[in-house]
Amino acid sequence: MLLAQQTTAPAPVASTNTPPQGRGRPPEVPPFQAPLEFARKDVAPKAEPFPMTQVRLLPGAFHDAQEWNRGFMSRLPVDKLVYNFRANAGLPGEPEKPFGGWEQPANGKRASELRGHFTGHFLSASAQLYASTSDNDAKTKADEIVAELAKCQQALGGRYLSAFPPDFWDRLDARKDVWAPFYTIHKIMAGMYDMYRLAGNQQALAVLEGMAAWADEWTEPKPEEHMQQILNTEYGGMNEVLYNLAAATNNDHWARVGDRFTKKIFFNPLASRRDELRGLHVNTHIPQVTGAARRYEISGDMRFHDVADCFFYEVSSARSYVTNGTSNGEAWLGQPRRLAAELKLSTNTAECCCAYNMLKLARHMYAWDPKPQYFDYYERTLLNHRIGTIQPQTGHTQYYLSLTPGAWKTFCDDDQCFWCCTGTGVEEYSKLNDSIYWRDAAGLFVNLFIPSELNWMERGFRLRQETKFPEEEGTRFTIYVDRPVELAVRLRIPSWLSAGPTVKVNGKALDATASPGSYLTLNRTWKNGDKIEMELPMHLRVESMPDDPQMQAFLYGPLVLAGDLGTDGVTEANSIRALGPALRQAPALEIPTFRASGDPSAWIKGASAPMTFRTSGQTRDVTLAPLNSVFGKRYSVYWQVS
Repeated sequence: MLLAQQTTAPAPVASTNTPPQGRGRPPEVPPFQAPLEFARKDVAPKAEPFPMTQVRLLPGAFHDAQEWNRGFMSRLPVDKLVYNFRANAGLPGEPEKPFGGWEQPANGKRASELRGHFTGHFLSASAQLYASTSDNDAKTKADEIVAELAKCQQALGGRYLSAFPPDFWDRLDARKDVWAPFYTIHKIMAGMYDMYRLAGNQQALAVLEGMAAWADEWTEPKPEEHMQQILNTEYGGMNEVLYNLAAATNNDHWARVGDRFTKKIFFNPLASRRDELRGLHVNTHIPQVTGAARRYEISGDMRFHDVADCFFYEVSSARSYVTNGTSNGEAWLGQPRRLAAELKLSTNTAECCCAYNMLKLARHMYAWDPKPQYFDYYERTLLNHRIGTIQPQTGHTQYYLSLTPGAWKTFCDDDQCFWCCTGTGVEEYSKLNDSIYWRDAAGLFVNLFIPSELNWMERGFRLRQETKFPEEEGTRFTIYVDRPVELAVRLRIPSWLSAGPTVKVNGKALDATASPGSYLTLNRTWKNGDKIEMELPMHLRVESMPDDPQMQAFLYGPLVLAGDLGTDGVTEANSIRALGPALRQAPALEIPTFRASGDPSAWIKGASAPMTFRTSGQTRDVTLAPLNSVFGKRYSVYWQVS
């Protein structure tokens, strides 16, 4: 069991049999040198998440985010979401004012080459919203979009479907400048897959199979060397969606098409456990690794397992900031664990898409090896980089969560942005119930402390979790059964705790507990009305940059704290439709530095508001609050402390 460490990040997660990471000589024969051969051999997961249909959020911060996102989605009309597809297919009809930004149509001054991508995200988000809330209006709207896109597909010949013209593919094939056509196609295919999988839309499956047939037809004649060159242009998770389609239809052909999207120059070092990520565009590559994870799950090919395992280890342990966000200027600019140096290279740190996709990958890793440390990672990312990057009420989301001292949060709007992170944003906040509870043959895992209800219908077991965590330092569970049920309830004991917590069952404290970074297993026959209470006492701690011990961030439990630096220079004009804070145009005033040593609680004291602190004895004292609560003002997460 891993014990909490007060001044360092939680220990990185690696599989039990993971060899040491290395940067030595590459193997004489690269793991992916030979042509790929697919053979179906499903790998049984060791744990599975409960379907979203069996989990419901209760009132609280996560439910609020879900509803703000639902409101944003409801304001986006179908005619605008399908306009670019209809125009590309030569079908009549035009909204009064099409979307702009990354959905800017071809009749605009600067047509976007990614137009159509957001509609794919929207379909995924709608399917997830239906599964997580039973929102029939969301399903009806998405079904209408699927039907309209099916008409466009038929007008284009029955297979191809996109919102941009065929010459994009000629440019891609000729290796001429083009943004990312396969990335956009992937989003649409993934949206169709989710509408089939989660919303039962059979037409979506037919559209998806037609698109897959087109992708097969386009890629099949390409010599491998040429296809590998094509893969240097961002292609999203084309491998993942084709593997998903193969599994859903039990048709191995689609997996073989998916194998054509194996970028060997990227996978070979990872399969050899080598970090050669410097200089790569981050969110181009995370979905490729998720595809590798899916390939392992349906084939048992350990090369793909090792790609995903090594990648997650390196990014989570050596290339992530205190929020668990990763990237700077959308890339990994430096060597591993050189984060202080990298932070100074750009103000555009921690792209939100990256956090979203790393959480998707973490779910795969946990399913293979259900260690609680994966959910230490998940919880920190969710609380700091996801729940705090949606704007209250509007449901607008961010592109970058800048960690540059003096930064402020910037957001999209209703009709002129539609960034990649707008798309992953609507997906994120439509599925906030998807990872709270997991199960195996022995029972269930409680991995997140979010007010919610679980209905395990197959076992006649319901669980209601009531908490205001992290505002409240604990959580409570009530069990409802028609007749006694014997199963294990495993409570995650976070690594950020300083000691094993007190746990009570039906008001009586247990004689034993579990160490931070482990599970406490309650194995008993549960009766109707049984109650579990768990304390989660939080404390202040410090996390230093690996390459600069004096550059420090402060945490309270799993929460990253941000210092209030006021509102000087922060306006609506530089906070809306901005990818990140324009610090060159509105530079921050001098950022305070601190003189302190030892226990941070000796000089950072609790303030009057909950989870709010104030430094003491400094040249300039600062109020600290959770980063996820800071809106409309400048902040700093990292400080120079001597």
